[in-house]
Amino acid sequence: MENKTRVTPKDFFLWAGAMATLYASAIAFLALIFNYIGHLFPDPLQGYYDPYSNSMRFAIATLIVVFPLYLFLTRIVNRDIRRAPEKKELWVRRWLVFITLFVAGAALAVDLIMLINGFLGGELTTRFLLKSLAVLIVVGAGFLYYFYDFRGRWEGNEGQSKIIAGIVSVVITASVVGSFFVIGSPMTQRLYRADEQRVGDLQTVQWQIVNYWQSKEKLPPTLAELEDSISGFVVPTDKETGAVYEYHVTGALVFELCATFSRDSRGTSKDFMAVPSVYPGIEGENWQHKQGRQCFERTIDPDRYPPIPKGR
Repeated sequence: MENKTRVTPKDFFLWAGAMATLYASAIAFLALIFNYIGHLFPDPLQGYYDPYSNSMRFAIATLIVVFPLYLFLTRIVNRDIRRAPEKKELWVRRWLVFITLFVAGAALAVDLIMLINGFLGGELTTRFLLKSLAVLIVVGAGFLYYFYDFRGRWEGNEGQSKIIAGIVSVVITASVVGSFFVIGSPMTQRLYRADEQRVGDLQTVQWQIVNYWQSKEKLPPTLAELEDSISGFVVPTDKETGAVYEYHVTGALVFELCATFSRDSRGTSKDFMAVPSVYPGIEGENWQHKQGRQCFERTIDPDRYPPIPKGR
C-alpha cells in the first residue's frame, strides 16, 4: 500500500497546478464581478470610476487562459482517482484540499465580519452588499465542492461532477462575454486609447502655449513657434493618423485647440470633470468630446499665470 500511494512528480504538479489555477480563477472571477458592480453602481464618494481599467482586462485574460487549464487539470486528477482509488490518500491531495478548505473558510469568516462591521457602521451600500454576496457565493461554492470532494462524493458521481463543471463554465463564459459589452471589443479599446493620446497631446501643447504667453505676453501665432531646440520640445502630431493638431488664436488671451476623435468620451460630463487635468488652472478645462472633429476653447487667466518678469 505504501508503494501504491507514493507521490510521484506527476501527482505533485498536477495537484499543485489544479489548486493554483483554482485560486487564480476565483480571484479573477471576483475581480471581474467587482468591476461589474462598480460599473453598475458607481460610488460618488470615489470620484470617477474607470470600468475600462487594466484590472478588468487582466481578469478577463486570466479567466480565458487559466480557467480552462483548471478544468483540464481537475479532470485528470479526478480520472486518476477513479482509476486508482488509493490516490485519494496521497498526502499532496490531502494537504492541498485541507489548505483550500481552510482558506475558503477563513475568507467566508472575514466576509461575514466585514458585512457585520459595515452594518454596525451604517455603511451597507448596494455595492458593498453585492460584493459581499459575490464573495459568499464564489468562496462558499468552492468550499462545498472540495468538502464533498474530500469525502469522495465526486469519484462515484462523475455525472454530477460534469454537471457542476458545465454550470460553472457557463457562468464564467457569460461573465467574460458580458464584459465586452462594458469595455468594448479590442478594436474599440484601441480607438479609445488613441483618443486618450490625443487628449494628452493637446494638454501638453496647451501648457506650452501658456509658458509661451508667460514669457512673451502674447500667444504664439502658430504651433511651430513653440518648438525649442534647447528644451527639445517638438509639437506632437496625431499618432494614429499623422495629422497636425489645429490651433487658432481667437483673442488676446483666447485660443482654440482642435483634434479629430475616433469615439465619444467615455463616461458622463460629471465623470470627466472629476478627473484632474495634467495641467489644471485653464478656464474651460474639460476634455470631454464627441466623435469627429472637436475644438476646445481656452482662456488664459493672467492672475493665475502672470507674465514672467524680464529680469528673471
